[in-house]
Amino acid sequence: MAKEEPPSTSKDLRELQRKLSLLIASVQSNSKAPDLEEVKKKLDFLRTVVSFMKSPVGQYLDRHPFLTLTLLVFLAVSAVPVGFFLLLVVLTSLAAFVGVILLEGLVISVGGLSLLCVLCGLGFVSLVISGTIMVSYMVVSSLINYWFSLRLLPQHNSSGDCPLAMKSAHVEGLYQE
Repeated sequence: MAKEEPPSTSKDLRELQRKLSLLIASVQSNSKAPDLEEVKKKLDFLRTVVSFMKSPVGQYLDRHPFLTLTLLVFLAVSAVPVGFFLLLVVLTSLAAFVGVILLEGLVISVGGLSLLCVLCGLGFVSLVISGTIMVSYMVVSSLINYWFSLRLLPQHNSSGDCPLAMKSAHVEGLYQE
């Protein structure tokens, strides 16, 4: 495996490949190891590192150690501000989400309470209006019945057998005196 590597590969890459081959050999010889999943994860990580180092970017960084160190320091130093920014974004998104839910709940609650008040007011107004209509109907109906009963009374009283007509005639006589 080491013979296939180009001569520009650094000592660290060769050491990494040697550890990788030792790890592969230990996994193959002892397949019943209790941490087999952890070993497989490490193996996958090492394969990723080896494939990166074989790429043109890895080869360029291997030839320019100052640039590699600068890039590594930049990544390490920028991890904290980027982490804070991502935390701020997540917290702001959660706050906006919760705020929208709370605001929507507040609007729905206030709207529902307003609707309840309006409906109660309309119920009271309709009760008053229907009561007024009923009282008006009864009063007007009674007045009309009384008015028609007074108009029809002299026509029926032509025979003179109605005691009410006699009383009204007697009352009229009292006012004339």
